[in-house]
Amino acid sequence: MFRVEKVNNLIKRELGGVLLREIDIFPGTLMTVTRVECSTNLFQCKVFISIIPEDNSEKVMAILDRNIYNIQQIINKKIKMRPVPKISFLKETKTAEAGRIEELLSSIEKKD
Repeated sequence: MFRVEKVNNLIKRELGGVLLREIDIFPGTLMTVTRVECSTNLFQCKVFISIIPEDNSEKVMAILDRNIYNIQQIINKKIKMRPVPKISFLKETKTAEAGRIEELLSSIEKKD
């Protein structure tokens, strides 16, 4: 399990840099790699992306999906391991859920 965690952190760090340099997104849009989950056999990797504002999330995910081949090739060259996990991008939902929970908690505090 320790190796999977190290690979998760490595891919998160490298992918964050690649996305910053290689992908052009809309002005005023913030895209963040929130977490990375590799399978135990290290063949597949789910990359969770948080996008603010939420209105642009579908467009940004489409841009990422269109450029996935180029991103994968860059990561393959940067990471010195074989095989490099196959990357797939997913929209992060846990941050929105956490925000909603915080809103509910603050509304309960205001009522008290």
